[in-house]
Amino acid sequence: MSGYYKKSNNLFNPESKASFKLSRSKIDLFIQCPQCFYLDRRLGIGRPPGFPFNLNSAVDTLLKKEFDIYRNQKSPHPLIEEFGIDAIPYKHKDIDIWRNTFKGIEYLHEPTNLLITGAIDDIWVNSNDEVIIVDYKATSKSSEVNIDAEWQIGYKRQMEIYQWLFKNNGFNVSNTGYFVYCNGNTDNPVFDKKLEFDIKVIPYTGDTSWIDGKLFEIKECLMSDKIPDPNPDCDYCNYRKNAVIAKIKHDKIKKED
Repeated sequence: MSGYYKKSNNLFNPESKASFKLSRSKIDLFIQCPQCFYLDRRLGIGRPPGFPFNLNSAVDTLLKKEFDIYRNQKSPHPLIEEFGIDAIPYKHKDIDIWRNTFKGIEYLHEPTNLLITGAIDDIWVNSNDEVIIVDYKATSKSSEVNIDAEWQIGYKRQMEIYQWLFKNNGFNVSNTGYFVYCNGNTDNPVFDKKLEFDIKVIPYTGDTSWIDGKLFEIKECLMSDKIPDPNPDCDYCNYRKNAVIAKIKHDKIKKED
């Protein structure tokens, strides 16, 4: 059986008293489709993985290196100045831990015993000593980038969970975070071995009030022995259902033949 279908590690055990680690992305999976979430975290059947976004990862890495230069100088990055933001990159001993996908920042939500984790892209600080959550995004489109599309609600939830994590770790967190959105420029007449980006820094005011309630829903789902109903719009669940129906019809026709 392929590795991503059977996950033997970090499955929820209702009998266990230990805290259960839950990443930011798994919270979003629950919101997308409770059935896919249950299959993943209770039964070990994960969704097939998407293609790796290697170019996006390269942009993330280069942005982190560039912002680290100004972090060490304790001065604002040119993009921060260009968009008139009162901030400088935040210098903290744990910055590399917070940005590490396999570590990140975590907080134990005691009422549910869920250990919530998340890895940020960057964090800034303003003149009021409020830390600011920053997320990098990369794309290539002809129109100007924004965060107004319906599917981008996941971006907003992502930032809100990061804000919630830092608040619960005792940080004074600004409600306004920023997306550093890089848009690959395809208007140049030649490639010349380089891809240039137009970069826009987009503010977003987060609302973390939904998170605690959602964690209680997640815990109730995990504790149940019943597989929850799927989201009717879930592509993965609809594929599974329609594949089964198609197979049954096919087998019936073959028998009649």
